[in-house]
Amino acid sequence: MFRLFLLITLLPLVELWLLIEIGKVIDSGPTILLVLGTGLLGALLVRSQGFYILSQIRADLVQGIISGEKLFDGLCVLLGGLLLIAPGLITDLSGIFLLIPYTRQRVKSLLRRFLRLMIDQGILFLRWRW
Repeated sequence: MFRLFLLITLLPLVELWLLIEIGKVIDSGPTILLVLGTGLLGALLVRSQGFYILSQIRADLVQGIISGEKLFDGLCVLLGGLLLIAPGLITDLSGIFLLIPYTRQRVKSLLRRFLRLMIDQGILFLRWRW
């Protein structure tokens, strides 16, 4: 709970500090354009990757396949889109990393290891109901 509190309070402060520092170097106009540009790029990536993954999931479902991998891709694209909504360069770059297929694969492998560690340590319990 404390980590979540730190994330919610410190991340916006770091984002604000970074934007101020970038604004000092390249001025406020280009800084605003940079934030808007990363947001626009991210929105275009969300749209293209979202439709691509959705079409792959539909094709698999027609064949009777439920692909956890593609559902995880969809979750990453959704999370990337949510990160792009938040103003700031750190969240925008994190969101874009989740939208680009190559970097998304790397992030997914890290998330898998993190989830496996949480399950092994008993922090996360998965309960299956049939």
